Amino acid sequence: MQNQIKVITRKWGNSIAVVIPNDLVNKENIKENIEVNITIEKTRPKAGVLWGFLKDWKRPTEEIMKEARRGWSSASDREKEGKWKNSK
Repeated sequence: MQNQIKVITRKWGNSIAVVIPNDLVNKENIKENIEVNITIEKTRPKAGVLWGFLKDWKRPTEEIMKEARRGWSSASDREKEGKWKNSK
């Protein structure tokens, strides 16, 4: 029987290990010190999947940056702003 699962690799000494979830261990009756076959297939999302949500993005980048900066001015920004207001 062939089951497919996604697992995260972990560092184990000088090696990389994976953990087989307990429900699959029980289902397949996997015991310690037995041989199992594992197929390795690295998964990576394609760039289109990562950036596909931006296709309907119509707001200019500058507008988004200004929105993100609101309320996050640094001490030097506040100091410059104070000097600018006082020079009027």
